[in-house]
Amino acid sequence: MLLPDLMSTPRPQLLVAAAQQTLGMGKRRGLPRAICLHLAGEVLAVARGLKPALLYDCSCAGALELQSYLEELQGLDFLTLRLHILEIGENSLIVSPEHVCQHLEQVLCGTTAFVDISSSQPHPSICSLDQLQDLKALVAEIITHFQGLQRDVSLSVSHSRLHSSDWNLCTVFGILLGYPVPYTFHLNQGDDNCLALTPLRVFTVRISWLLGQPPVLLYSFSVPESLSSALRDILNTWEKNLRTRFRTQDDFADLSISSEIVTLPAVAL
Repeated sequence: MLLPDLMSTPRPQLLVAAAQQTLGMGKRRGLPRAICLHLAGEVLAVARGLKPALLYDCSCAGALELQSYLEELQGLDFLTLRLHILEIGENSLIVSPEHVCQHLEQVLCGTTAFVDISSSQPHPSICSLDQLQDLKALVAEIITHFQGLQRDVSLSVSHSRLHSSDWNLCTVFGILLGYPVPYTFHLNQGDDNCLALTPLRVFTVRISWLLGQPPVLLYSFSVPESLSSALRDILNTWEKNLRTRFRTQDDFADLSISSEIVTLPAVAL
């Protein structure tokens, strides 16, 4: 499949400059070119609804710097849809309020399964959102938060903060990033989990964007291989929906979904 027509895409050096000038955080040379371009591709994927959100981890830039960055991209006519910066704890996510609301509403309808990896368990187990009532209430709370943001019809880049002192951020981020099978665990047991030496099937999704540049990493998540068969319907539905959304845009090409099995002595979340 050929790459899309890039005539409407700003020159790569302009995208690199936008990131380096706003997110470099005092670094003499700013962020590396490859990281700047990959970030721009991820932001565009969020704007096109290919993923609900992205977790910013390229530098220690905060919400104000990210706001400046997105405004620079808007000034280049790179973004024509409104994006929002959501702060949760010490983390910043770039989200499309419209798309993330649609995604969270689907989560409430049961399109997502959860895998309990609490360290007290001998092995991972599947659970539904109905078995996690506190989490279900939290998802509804986040939807209400975003619905309030959607009342602002301006295209300006906005930001907000959610208080998360008692949240399982691993699970919340898994939901917001669009994983079909987020991990969850009991917070009173610390960060330990039962994934050590457990074969995991790691799914990786990439899409082509700029000629001569590596593909954009759209998703990367894992599920215990022992649960793959039981989760097949959830995973197949997620893949079908992703391919449907992919066909509605013409900025990216060559959607690639691959998986491999890995076994690690310890798994950090």
